[in-house]
Amino acid sequence: MNLRKGSKVWVEDKDLAWVAAEVVSDSVGRHVQVLTATGKKFGVVFFFFSIILQVLAAPERVFLRATDDDEEHGGVDDMTKLTYLNEPGVLYNLERRYALNDIYTYTGSILIAVNPFTKLPHLYNVHMMEQYKGAPFGELSPHVFAVADASYRAMISEHQSQSILVSGESGAGKTETTKLIMQYLTFVGGRAAGDDRNVEQQVLE
Repeated sequence: MNLRKGSKVWVEDKDLAWVAAEVVSDSVGRHVQVLTATGKKFGVVFFFFSIILQVLAAPERVFLRATDDDEEHGGVDDMTKLTYLNEPGVLYNLERRYALNDIYTYTGSILIAVNPFTKLPHLYNVHMMEQYKGAPFGELSPHVFAVADASYRAMISEHQSQSILVSGESGAGKTETTKLIMQYLTFVGGRAAGDDRNVEQQVLE
């Protein structure tokens, strides 16, 4: 990657993972010179202020970033819309959305969920399920109900079994997400004629 003076970039940082920076000279050889703003902490009381650090970075650990004017203030709801789709850009977008309590984000047909570690009942009530029932995928804000509905509609229209893969690290919220999928399938599936079992019971059996 040929980095030019004035390019907006992300630079790897041992404490913050990635920090925003700007290239101050064209890349020469194996290093590029950048200016980065970061925080300093003193004693017991933390004081944060913007300081400028001039560092040398290996070009392979520097990634282009969009300017704030190029990206939406609260992040994008589908990361295929990002100007630069790279690790720091993805993490920054998720961070901005999380700050606004938007815990769900798409990457195409993939749903990324960031565990809020708190109850958000307004996201999972009957009114919300009604909103996503039958709605085209991507028409509404990213949500686990949208994924569940798309899978359910595909099963009905194509007469084929569907799978939803829920993955993540320990504590990421896989169990809760699976429960929410089951809750939604129960809501849209109901009961078959002459069968006292609801969808959730049938799947568990």
